[in-house]
Amino acid sequence: MEVTQVLHMNGGIGETSYANNSLVQQRVISLTKAMREEAITSLYRSTLPRSLAIADLGCSSGSNTFFVISEVIKSVEKLCRELNLESPEYQAFMNDLPGNDFNNIFMSLGSFKQKLCNEMEAGIGPCFFSGVPGSFYGRLFPSKTLHFIHSSYSLQWLSHVPEGVENNKGNIYMASTSPINVLKAYYEQFQRDFSLFLECRAEELVEGGRMVLTTLGSPGDDPSSKECCYIWELLAVALNDMVSEGIIKEEQVDSFNIPQYTPSPSELKLEVLKEGSFTINHLEISKVNWNAFDSDSSLSKSLSDGGYNVTKCMRAVAEPLLASHFGEAIIEEVFDRYQEILTDRMCKEKTEFINVSISMTRSV
Repeated sequence: MEVTQVLHMNGGIGETSYANNSLVQQRVISLTKAMREEAITSLYRSTLPRSLAIADLGCSSGSNTFFVISEVIKSVEKLCRELNLESPEYQAFMNDLPGNDFNNIFMSLGSFKQKLCNEMEAGIGPCFFSGVPGSFYGRLFPSKTLHFIHSSYSLQWLSHVPEGVENNKGNIYMASTSPINVLKAYYEQFQRDFSLFLECRAEELVEGGRMVLTTLGSPGDDPSSKECCYIWELLAVALNDMVSEGIIKEEQVDSFNIPQYTPSPSELKLEVLKEGSFTINHLEISKVNWNAFDSDSSLSKSLSDGGYNVTKCMRAVAEPLLASHFGEAIIEEVFDRYQEILTDRMCKEKTEFINVSISMTRSV
């Protein structure tokens, strides 16, 4: 599987699009609001740049895409009023892999700018937006050009499926039944990828620049724990049921592995300390329900069908990976089965995602 070619969220604005099925991700972004505000406030007060360069890595498309950029601009404009300073110019860079729906981003840019201007009655500095297709496991920007980097729910994705996981039979990810060598291969791939990510960002950030990252994570150092892997294990159940009925081949499942790793806080911290270019300001764990509608009592009961909502969320994320490996023909059936399994399990168990967020400063 060539991850950089097939890993992208479902584009467009249809029923199964990421744009219409990313409420979980929105809730996670909201949970780190205070961390981002502290970072951008500290950054701006200490540097007072005339041009502020912001990058959102793994921006995807839809309503979440401009959310953080909007927050940053509003925070800086508020500071400018307090300090009686002229607004800076804003350079906003939206990054994702080439298969991302950048057209959707560009088409919604005009309405976003208008909305932002309407909300900021006192006006804002000039804003310049650019799309930056490419993997963040490599350089994306010139040296020392960025002031603030943000990424949410993207860094759990690896640059590629780890090598040496061919014996992960019956699984599509790390699982309680995965051999030790599979768990080790996933962890080592995470170490290589995240270390490279930090090296690249250290080159691109100005000294004193800030970075706020949130990734799907785990509460401890067991990479096959339920919090890390259960949602993928249930998808594997659906696929293996289809194998037993002769709909897909066993070899297809055995050769399919999700390119993802959910690090613990200690694993994340260790890589930052080893790389050495950043000072850690804050490191936090948070939780969010698989079904994002669970925490919103204003939504009608019909919208709170957990299995249905979680299936749509997961389909928006996983469909391109599944379609590239198994073909388009199985997609409807596998997600119908997945929904039944999710509905059954979610009625009986508490299901949550673990998030690990880290705020860092580029060392001088």
